Amino acid sequence: MPTVLIVDDDAALRDGLTETLADLGHRAEQAADGAAALARVARGGIDAVLLDLRMPGLDGLEVLRRLRARPDAPAVAVLTAVPTAANTIEAMRLGAVDHLTKPIGRDDLAALLGRMLPAAAATPPAAAAEGEDIVGSSAAMRSVQKAIGMLADSDATVLLTGETGTGKEVVARAIHLHGRRAARPFVAVNCAAIPGELLESQLFGHVRGAFTGAVADRAGSFREADRGTLFLDEIGDMDLALQAKLLRVVQERVVTPLGGRPVAVDVRILAATHRDLERAVREGRFREDLYWRLGVVPLALPPLRERLGDIVPLAEHFLALAAGGGAAKRLSADAAARLLAHAWPGNVRELRNAMERVAVLARRPVIGAGDLDFLHAPPDAPPDWLDGDLPGAIARLEAAMIRRALAAAQGNRTEAARRLGIHRQLLYEKLRRYGIE
Repeated sequence: MPTVLIVDDDAALRDGLTETLADLGHRAEQAADGAAALARVARGGIDAVLLDLRMPGLDGLEVLRRLRARPDAPAVAVLTAVPTAANTIEAMRLGAVDHLTKPIGRDDLAALLGRMLPAAAATPPAAAAEGEDIVGSSAAMRSVQKAIGMLADSDATVLLTGETGTGKEVVARAIHLHGRRAARPFVAVNCAAIPGELLESQLFGHVRGAFTGAVADRAGSFREADRGTLFLDEIGDMDLALQAKLLRVVQERVVTPLGGRPVAVDVRILAATHRDLERAVREGRFREDLYWRLGVVPLALPPLRERLGDIVPLAEHFLALAAGGGAAKRLSADAAARLLAHAWPGNVRELRNAMERVAVLARRPVIGAGDLDFLHAPPDAPPDWLDGDLPGAIARLEAAMIRRALAAAQGNRTEAARRLGIHRQLLYEKLRRYGIE
């Protein structure tokens, strides 16, 4: 019978998990803090660990780091009541099997243990670098954050896909900044913004006199990113002739400046596109061999309309950035509702621009729905849909979010719960409460 160690300072939660584990056929032991957990694992016989993040004394990430440094490290899953992008990325980077939000249901716990108990110990990675904030606790973004943590220390080429404005460069920077190349350069090149005849020189460099106007040597982006990361944005817009030259560099890690001699480079490549590259390959507009070289690890970023639970936190984050350290403007309930009602075709970039606009133009400290009239609300949304008392307004806001998630998921309640970032049992309860069919 496998033995699972529950590490949490909440005695009631430990007891509840102990009972559930017994029902699932596992033996459970408990530790109230990190020091006790490390001491128990040192005695041996622990097959898996369920680890809280916030505890007195050693926090969960430090406990995880020390556990994964052991040659006989058990599989570890992190459970937290307050997930953040930073601790999700770091937990996955340090070797956690998963990073989940408490409370965890019986079925989800059974599935988690199924992944944990066969898991092998991994070599612990180095300390993480300070990186950019990635705002979002929806299920879709939690998956992205976990992927960042698992990819950070690898040199595998990653192909980021998603609609324009979904934050592909932000994710690329996070992969770089959380990895072992963090102290080295991160160089970003927008392949769609540079004319084809100049892009080759931009990427590979040139020597003086290589062509008309080449009045000095240029290293090129590959050599500028040596021992660091090169981010090739909008790779789908690169012409076929240059794709062939890029393929050779990706394969051989050697660049030849225009008019110069070959130079070896040590570069991790991250690429991104909003285009359908598989279709481009079928139509002969993108090289199939380059597609497979760039897409060793594909990572799709969700559009904002599939991250309903992240819209308001993102808006508040952008308002705080716009305040520049001063007092940030706040969103009223009706303004939040207007944000949730908008389709956001420009995704996170459009939301950021909208918040910067109202931060400048709104004269009051609290932003109302009227300040967002430049956003196009859906025709079936009445202007007074959140009038009334606060509990009623919150209920209508919740119901509106649930209806929109169900519509986007074509009635699939499990998928709707994922989009909302809540457990499906909680969704079922709210469906009954609000009488939503």
